[in-house]
Amino acid sequence: MGTATNLTRRTFLKVGAAAGGGLVIGLYLPGLLKPAKGQVGVFAPNIWLRIAPDDSVTVLLTQIEMGQGVMTAMPMLVAEDLDADWNKVKLEWVGADKAYGNVNMDGDQTTAASQSVRGYWKPMREAGAAARAMLVTAAAQTWGVPEESLSTEKGVVTHTASGRHLRYGELVEKAATLPVPEQVSLKDPNNFRLLGQPRARRDIPAKVNGSATFGMDVKVPNMLIARILRCPVFGGRVASFSAEKTRTIPGVRHVMEIQSSPSGAGVAVVADTFWAATKGLEVLDVNWDEGSLATLNSEGIRREMAEATRQPGRVAQNEGDFDRVFAGAARQLEVAYELPYLAHATMEPMNCTADVREDGCDVWAPTQSQTSAHHAAVRITGLPESRVKIHPQYVGGGFGRRGEADYVAEAVEISKAVGRPVKVIWTREDDMQHDYYRPVTYVRYWAALDESGMPIGWKARIMQPSIFSRVAPVVVERMGVDPISVGGIRSMPYDIPNRRTEYINYLPGIPVGFWRAPGGSVAGYVTESFIDELAAAAGKDPYEFRRQLLDKEPRLRGVLDVAAEKAGWGTPLPRGRFRGISVLEEIGSYVAQVAEVSVAPDGKVRVHRVVCAVDCGWIINPDTIEAQVEGGIVFGLTAALHGEITITNGRVAQSNFHDYPMLRINEVPEVEVHILPSTESPGGAGEVSTPPIASAVVNAIFAATGKRIRRLPIRAEDLRTA
Repeated sequence: MGTATNLTRRTFLKVGAAAGGGLVIGLYLPGLLKPAKGQVGVFAPNIWLRIAPDDSVTVLLTQIEMGQGVMTAMPMLVAEDLDADWNKVKLEWVGADKAYGNVNMDGDQTTAASQSVRGYWKPMREAGAAARAMLVTAAAQTWGVPEESLSTEKGVVTHTASGRHLRYGELVEKAATLPVPEQVSLKDPNNFRLLGQPRARRDIPAKVNGSATFGMDVKVPNMLIARILRCPVFGGRVASFSAEKTRTIPGVRHVMEIQSSPSGAGVAVVADTFWAATKGLEVLDVNWDEGSLATLNSEGIRREMAEATRQPGRVAQNEGDFDRVFAGAARQLEVAYELPYLAHATMEPMNCTADVREDGCDVWAPTQSQTSAHHAAVRITGLPESRVKIHPQYVGGGFGRRGEADYVAEAVEISKAVGRPVKVIWTREDDMQHDYYRPVTYVRYWAALDESGMPIGWKARIMQPSIFSRVAPVVVERMGVDPISVGGIRSMPYDIPNRRTEYINYLPGIPVGFWRAPGGSVAGYVTESFIDELAAAAGKDPYEFRRQLLDKEPRLRGVLDVAAEKAGWGTPLPRGRFRGISVLEEIGSYVAQVAEVSVAPDGKVRVHRVVCAVDCGWIINPDTIEAQVEGGIVFGLTAALHGEITITNGRVAQSNFHDYPMLRINEVPEVEVHILPSTESPGGAGEVSTPPIASAVVNAIFAATGKRIRRLPIRAEDLRTA
């Protein structure tokens, strides 16, 4: 981690001197960033780092805070190599600006796929290191001493031999006149003062005292509130509507049909208050053209997928000769697994405030993607990109849902039509029934075992609606398969020869989108459940069986060993408790989990304890990693025990938390997290712990009852003995 990095004026750093003595330093990524310019008396928004005469350091943050801790991790990266005073580091979010695109996200400003630290750790550290180098040079020239004789700590340059000190703020004016260094070295990890140490999250105080502004909190002068009635059937349209009764509701200003939202056309009621808009919506008379999906039902979808997966799919992987070894195997296995549609169910429902004028457009949105929001607003307004400004807000839960821009499109379209700022507010019911759901999935597995019980052939056939067919159809056209659908299954880590993966795209018309670990949450359940079935068929211990097949995966084997050891694998448990185990490599990180489970006579499953070992590369803030791992486990456990969106006559049957329940506090197990030390590049932490928990639990259920759970969510009626 202490390697030197070559920098040039063209490819890394742009410096602008702000009048009044401010040093402005911005990172320049080839093909993505534009040079930053200092502005008189103003801290420029299109740069990474600003240092003011008062010693304050402002870090420009492009990643959105939704509880994952980027408001702490990202400035830590800058402050470490800058040797800044942590107490003087400030943050400022940036709007839509290609300068801040993530190279791992095709240059988009999107907070997703656990790519915040992975995409920005090196540029942010380099920005801090370059700034420090220039400040040291400024001090050396001021005192007429060699740069090597100087040290830095907490925003101060010190000449130890003479005892002289200069604060960073005292050096900014001189530093701004210096040439950009051609090369900087990143600090050796042995000298870290911030990175690797637990730091309290910087977003928590504002969230606790109520000063944090979420999208729902935005208020602008002259603002109206809009509610939208959408067709309950996916793909349906407005046939006709009457607003006669609605217009009699006090406070209602406008009633209009909208067309811009990808969530489907509908009728908007725009009013002075939320309640006036809601009352107006309740008496709105709309006739719907429900379209071709009005007879679609979950059971029909399930039967269709079960039948379709009996036929071959598009080949996504073919190594060796599975058909030959399967035909001659000592033992053959074939099983099928099912996963339902899942909603994101964010705590803060979708909302957006837009102000469209002839000369510009401002959008205040709790978005995961400034890029998506900006594109939607530009498309609808027809304004030049530079006239559309995105103002990110705190996000009350994202999980992939807020990477979409449907709710942004609605606010922009309505504001443009009525000529005033408009806040669109979705209710919980709107959110639940007009989501982009995690796809329904049906997976068939086949395995061939030799005489010793070890697998010598492995085949998977996945049927799943393709997310990429909507967001990037060219990818599916080029590859023939959806990389999200097949990714985690195709890259299954076990050392098994003769492997084949097939894919069947299925598009029944229900909108699907990215859900926390969209591919991994499927692969983690089906792969780790099936490998457990193979261990049982071989008469082998599930932990030892996995370990034997992971000789070529040292990091995965490492977390497996730690989780098993810390959970006391093989040691006695309290009466009625049983263990299950699972492992997964996801988003550049490695995780293993052991779940302790009991099953009551009425079939109710209780998860008492989860032990999780994670290797996510070198550690920035262990406190944040632990919190994300714990939250991811609760998220995944909620889905395993409760999560299911069902379709009845083209409509989502669930509407709120009474019929789409979250894990209650009294259901949350004791969670124990063990973070393995590592010198590898950072992996992701926000999604890594969600996928393995379902398989760890169902594998423990098998140990307890001898019954396999091949369909989620876990149903008590399938396990009832009394």
